[in-house]
Amino acid sequence: MPYRKLSEEEYRSVEGRILYEDNHLLIFNKKAGEIVQGDKTGDEPVSETLKAFIAERDCKGGNVFMGVPHRLDRPVSGVVVFAKTSKALERLSELFRTGDVHKRYWALTAVKPDPEEGTLENWLVRNEKLNKSFISPSAREGAKHARLRYRFLRSTERYHLVEVELLTGRHHQIRCQLAGIGCPIKGDLKYGAPRSNPDGSISLHARSVSFIHPVKKTLLETEAPVPDSWKGI
Repeated sequence: MPYRKLSEEEYRSVEGRILYEDNHLLIFNKKAGEIVQGDKTGDEPVSETLKAFIAERDCKGGNVFMGVPHRLDRPVSGVVVFAKTSKALERLSELFRTGDVHKRYWALTAVKPDPEEGTLENWLVRNEKLNKSFISPSAREGAKHARLRYRFLRSTERYHLVEVELLTGRHHQIRCQLAGIGCPIKGDLKYGAPRSNPDGSISLHARSVSFIHPVKKTLLETEAPVPDSWKGI
């Protein structure tokens, strides 16, 4: 079954958001609202859009492989890594599993963190029905250890830019842990923000990833520009 043809505008958008590509992997700047992999909504995921883009760009009539070694929440923007071969997918998945992919996020909060930098360690419990994580006071059954480092970068007139280094990968970890210190992310109603963002996003951006290339064995560092709505921070 042939891939759908992208419109000229969509083609240019996809092309302009590819941050890195070689024969083994592709790193993409996801917009808030896009899904990385198919879900119950039936909306087209970025993985399928990229398959269509590569099929069109490279004049491929056959199947295009686009593996997903990790994900970003739908309302979050920024860096997503895809694998273009099954071997790269296996190796990238292992790098993410062992914590050998270093991830930095930027978040806008209405409250400045106090202290301005530190390490947060909590036990998080996921509620599947609510699709939300909660901080547990102890390591009870079902709780997962969550750890991150954060530091305040600068303030705008109304918000504060906080950089987060994610040390574990738990469900809604940054959103839950920042809310736990009284700093919910702008637009994140689920975790205590007072109002939503107009586009339904939350102001959390996967700013960069760095890891040893699974095939070339060289250091690969990639950074994603912030969304247009963040200009001026």
